[in-house]
Amino acid sequence: MPDQRLAPGDPAPDFTLPDADGNEVSLSSFHGRRVIIYFYPAAMTPGCTTQACDFRDSLASLAAAGFAVLGISPDSPAKLAKFRDRDGLNFPLLSDPEHEVLEAYGAYGEKMLYGRRSVGVIRSTFVVGPDGRIEQAQYAVKATGHVARLRKELGV
Repeated sequence: MPDQRLAPGDPAPDFTLPDADGNEVSLSSFHGRRVIIYFYPAAMTPGCTTQACDFRDSLASLAAAGFAVLGISPDSPAKLAKFRDRDGLNFPLLSDPEHEVLEAYGAYGEKMLYGRRSVGVIRSTFVVGPDGRIEQAQYAVKATGHVARLRKELGV
């Protein structure tokens, strides 16, 4: 599996994935808007909960600035629904169990965790412009404080 990373200016790979309720969500349906797509390893784990709640708490200001937010993980729609309901998440969580979208974005592969190499989801965030091109590609981000840094970079 080649470690292909996206960079600003690259076209964002389009996708259609089921959300927590099994409804299909396509990136192309957001054309003309700016979209923040973030990839996280597993619903209901401490770091992923912190990150999701930070996006939840920032959604009003992000939306006011014209951004939509999509969270993507390998979790099943049923687990995503539990996560959404438990933490009152107010943006779509999408299921990518086959890692197709994760791999298309370079957000799945070898990573270091507690000094050990493993293969899995690389916590990553992308900002896609209204033209469908990558504006920002951030790999191996930390769960804590990431949304605040992103908002600062985006001027939100």
